[in-house]
Amino acid sequence: MGLTKTEIFTEEQNRLAVMLKAIAHPARIAILQHIISANACICGDLVDELGLAQPTISQHLKELKNAGLIQGTIEGVSICYCIEPKAWTLLQDQLNNFFNLYKVPTSCC
Repeated sequence: MGLTKTEIFTEEQNRLAVMLKAIAHPARIAILQHIISANACICGDLVDELGLAQPTISQHLKELKNAGLIQGTIEGVSICYCIEPKAWTLLQDQLNNFFNLYKVPTSCC
């Protein structure tokens, strides 16, 4: 079995890759947009909002939670999700730093 070679990259590079991989699906972007626009924890209304099956939504929420981008709390028989503020700020800072690395060259191939 081959190595993933993640150990040759910095912790920051690996963390950014994990977070970007988690949001690299249109359903997950839609979930995040819905949570952000609600500006509150959401509990179970994603099926009606997105038109996806509950197991599909659950799998996408699991991926976002595993990446640390959202957090969930149990309320009765429901799990309510919201943005994890520290992870979101970290993602924003890392993306800003990444994009700010590029300076428009005076000439290019």
